[in-house]
Amino acid sequence: MTVVVKIGGARAVDPEGALADVASLVEDGEDVVLTHGGSTAVDETLDELGEDPTYVETPGGVVGRFTDERTMDVFKMVMPGKLNTDLVESLHNEGVNAVGLSGTDGKLLEGKRKSAVRVEEDGKKKIKRGDHSGTIESVNADLLETTLAGGYTPVVSVPVLGREKDGGYTAVNADADRAAAAIAGALAADLVVLTDVSGIYEDPDDESTKIDSASTPEEFAAVEDAAEGFMTKKVMAAEEALEGGAASVIVASANADAPITSALAGEGTTIEPGAVADDADDRAETEVPEQ
Repeated sequence: MTVVVKIGGARAVDPEGALADVASLVEDGEDVVLTHGGSTAVDETLDELGEDPTYVETPGGVVGRFTDERTMDVFKMVMPGKLNTDLVESLHNEGVNAVGLSGTDGKLLEGKRKSAVRVEEDGKKKIKRGDHSGTIESVNADLLETTLAGGYTPVVSVPVLGREKDGGYTAVNADADRAAAAIAGALAADLVVLTDVSGIYEDPDDESTKIDSASTPEEFAAVEDAAEGFMTKKVMAAEEALEGGAASVIVASANADAPITSALAGEGTTIEPGAVADDADDRAETEVPEQ
């Protein structure tokens, strides 16, 4: 079994339990690919530099980051620099032979750069240029499989390689949930998305309304209706993962005991491949700003 684990970057997410759980799974012979977010740390670094992050809303109502050139420089420092290195260090202290990779290494994560995004400001639809983001279109699964076969545990971070119109590349931001989804699909793996809540709730303010599972399109529609705020992109990522070939997607709490193992045992909200409609490939691509 291969498991792709995404640890959220929110301040309320404590990765300690997940890292110990990765060590336990690896010791039991399981292949694990760890991915991570870090939007909060990027915002904190921007603040320390005296700069404000820019968030935009798409015409579809999804809020995300606008990544200009300066913000991209901070992403390069924080994501593959500090956060990825910290996780690799911690896994070594757990006895895991971890290897840090960014999406630019070996063309691990690649897609077309979006230099402009459609946004809605003051009720008007506009084009905002100068963005450094991209949508992942390909995953170098061979690089991950070779790393895993060598006894190493990959720890993957954005940025990704964004293709320019002239054929060159620029390192660009991409949503960490969707990056994890692309990897899980390419490896036909189970995807465990660890966040600061225990799953997807019908009522976002009431944990007792957690949706346990979705295995049909009708049940998945209920999940989509329930998701709001930051959970919206996680549900979109779940759909992309399953369309790409992932075995399952579980959204669960990072702060539970043995969070990955418990998620795989049925905690959280589990979404099965059957939840994705057969005609999903025909749906229009949704533009989503990055993390």
